[in-house]
Amino acid sequence: MNMRTKIIATRVLSAYIAVVFVQSLFYKFTGSEESIFIFSTLRDWSGISLFEPAGRWIIGGAELVASILLFVPGFTVVGAAMAIGIMTGAISFHLLTPLGVEIMGDGGELFTLACGVWLSGWAILFLKRDEVMAWIGFGQSLIKRRRAMSM
Repeated sequence: MNMRTKIIATRVLSAYIAVVFVQSLFYKFTGSEESIFIFSTLRDWSGISLFEPAGRWIIGGAELVASILLFVPGFTVVGAAMAIGIMTGAISFHLLTPLGVEIMGDGGELFTLACGVWLSGWAILFLKRDEVMAWIGFGQSLIKRRRAMSM
């Protein structure tokens, strides 16, 4: 795959993730019935009171940051990794809690969108694997530097 094709594919995948995340912000930040239902279900299941309403705001904020980073040169892989992390949580909650795949009769649309974002994030990391390796190398060099300073 040539560089131009990789750039276009990365931008299309990033746009898909950002559209899904940004359109959901309205529902999370305004306290829509669906959003309150999701986070209240998780609160009641887990016993962690922070899920509703704080969880809505925290996840919404993380989705907003990921959406922005996807379009900041040098930070696209960070935005994609954040999207993968956020959606890993969402998919897990859909599959492993009483929340379920279908939310309030949506036919599994939210679950399907979560899976699409998750796959898109992984595709971006694959397309930008050289950049991923650079980030990993940067992290490893910081750890080595820190260890050297503490000795």
